[in-house]
Amino acid sequence: MVEIKTVDSKSLLRDFVRFPYELYKNCENWVPALEGDEYDTLQPETNGAYEYCEAELYLAYKDGRIAGRVAAIINKKANELWGEKIVRFGWLDFIEDEEVLTALMDKVTGWGRARGCVSARGPWGFTDMDKEGLLVDGYENLSPFTCLYNYPY
Repeated sequence: MVEIKTVDSKSLLRDFVRFPYELYKNCENWVPALEGDEYDTLQPETNGAYEYCEAELYLAYKDGRIAGRVAAIINKKANELWGEKIVRFGWLDFIEDEEVLTALMDKVTGWGRARGCVSARGPWGFTDMDKEGLLVDGYENLSPFTCLYNYPY
């Protein structure tokens, strides 16, 4: 069974930011983001995009341990400009477990649907200046600092 928790405290935010260090600890090609940048990006007090974005962060737990994370984001400016109703998802990292991924994405799409969104897209950040995309090839190469990394699964 997967439990999803909303990140609503400094300690859960720390867990959210630090989860990839555990997930990728044995992966020689993963290059971590700068922790300070992650905290600045994920908090309304330090990220100006929150002026026109709404976001919620989630952690997935399985067997009492963190098993995944995801950010749900609605960029109101982008949706208005493009005439769309999209919830973005980003910071998507999870163990190799379809149940965990499904629970995380169900949470994102449900949150977005409750706010009028009709589709989900990502991995995207708050804006198009944030890291985006999904690695689909080249897992044997060192991940560039400015790019997202994920396992082949």
